[in-house]
Amino acid sequence: MEPTSPSTRILARRLLALEAASPRAAGARVQHDAVRVCEKLRISLTRFAGAEGFASLLRRTMALARAEVPSLNRITVTPDCSMDGLEALAANDTDGGAEAALAITAHLLELLVTFIGRPLTLRLVREAWPDEPLDEE
Repeated sequence: MEPTSPSTRILARRLLALEAASPRAAGARVQHDAVRVCEKLRISLTRFAGAEGFASLLRRTMALARAEVPSLNRITVTPDCSMDGLEALAANDTDGGAEAALAITAHLLELLVTFIGRPLTLRLVREAWPDEPLDEE
């Protein structure tokens, strides 16, 4: 398995940081940053590839991320594309699940780049975060 590219990891870190700083991150129903990133991308991607297309992409993402972060083996992707067990993993992980979140987010973005190219991937990301300056440096 090839690691994700440095530019993809940088973008993944930026998206995770945006979600961590989001007012919704402090809401009543706390969700892991990676869950919120995937959920935002799911909305854009489902319009582009359909619900089953996103589900397939998320399952492949998790397979790749598990190879990088073995503790993700405890996480299952449910039929509604949620990641069952991620909150518990983050609560029990010494880094709060940061390594797992980065692996999930980076592999999701890398798969998108592989399948649809970087320009279209960035367009979908900008659609999901319209008010954020996400232009590459």
